[in-house]
Amino acid sequence: MDQLSHRRADVRLRLMKPDGTPAANCRVQADQVSHRFLFGCGAFDAIALHLIRDEEKKTAVRERVEKWLKLFNYGTLPFYWGRYEPVEGRTAYAETMAAAKFLREKGVQVKGHPLCWHTVCAPWLMQYDNAEILRRQLERIRRDVTAFRGVVGLWDVINEVVIMPVFDKYDNAVTRICRDLGRIRLVKEVFAAAQESDPGAVLLINDFNTSVSYEILLEGLLEAGVPIGAIGIQSHQHQGYWGLEKLSDVLERFSRFGLPIHFTENTLISGELMPAHIVDLNDWQVSEWPTTPEGEERQAREITEMYSTLFAHPLVEAITTWDFSDGGWLKAPSGLVRADGSEKPAYRALKRLIHGDWETHETLTTDGEGWLRFTGFRGNYSLKTDQGSAAITLDRDMEDRVQLTQA
Repeated sequence: MDQLSHRRADVRLRLMKPDGTPAANCRVQADQVSHRFLFGCGAFDAIALHLIRDEEKKTAVRERVEKWLKLFNYGTLPFYWGRYEPVEGRTAYAETMAAAKFLREKGVQVKGHPLCWHTVCAPWLMQYDNAEILRRQLERIRRDVTAFRGVVGLWDVINEVVIMPVFDKYDNAVTRICRDLGRIRLVKEVFAAAQESDPGAVLLINDFNTSVSYEILLEGLLEAGVPIGAIGIQSHQHQGYWGLEKLSDVLERFSRFGLPIHFTENTLISGELMPAHIVDLNDWQVSEWPTTPEGEERQAREITEMYSTLFAHPLVEAITTWDFSDGGWLKAPSGLVRADGSEKPAYRALKRLIHGDWETHETLTTDGEGWLRFTGFRGNYSLKTDQGSAAITLDRDMEDRVQLTQA
């Protein structure tokens, strides 16, 4: 049985020349130019590209972005409130919009992360009472989702809700209102504000907690009518690869909701693993965390197995590698390229999958009436012949007539 049949579609096309006659017995090159599946990564460098003035540093960032674009069609941009609006009324709109438009021009879908979270929360919110904090939180969502409508099409609306009302590392405005309102009411409020501001956006809830607590929360939210567009699952594996057993368990338990599943923040390490006794990953603070040759080979094997498993699952629609380059969050060797920008084995392994095994390129010949058939991975295609060219979108089994245009 073909485990990837749900990722492909059958197509039967009749190609017509620019003059309207059939392109009979014509050689056709059919090339997939983009995937329907969202292969993603943190795209914070797209913002840095618009902020850095030092030419040497900018060149290094530009080279990383070029490597990024050769691999991914989906990018996550930062909207952490404390970073996006560190001073009330003074936002990072200009550079964030520039980055989002840059990515869209390159054919990349963009997600904003996150609209509501207790960490990296705006400190100036603490001067207000809970009612005012909630009002400003909803106002913030309406402002930013409206401003980016048509450019950012997906949002992590709220992040890490399971722990949110009991988070006790430090006082913050969002934990205050979550404790006051309860998880379900807060989630319902923020999703309503996001949906109202962009009815066409894909709205996610996102969490690192993959226990039954997240399942119970999701049950309550769906019963309350919250319009969850996809379930976000974080998979930061600083302490070691989950392995097929845990991966299969998570997929089975969260599939019961029948919603799309996005692996939103995936991390696999190419150096020494974080000690198992660390409960909060943020507590592991080191001055350096080097990549190693053996760790890089392990990372490539693990990323190949994990992506292959997720791509084969019918409800998984997106996978996001969190750090593109080593030395990001926690200084971990978690990237697909090293700190100097050179490609790691994991980069090449993913490229072989995404733009090799899982991409369709066919040389075909039409019959005497201009018909051709092929089966391809879902996405966008270019058709090129000596009679003209055309573009098609393959998102389902289809039979159609296609008009070629002269180059």
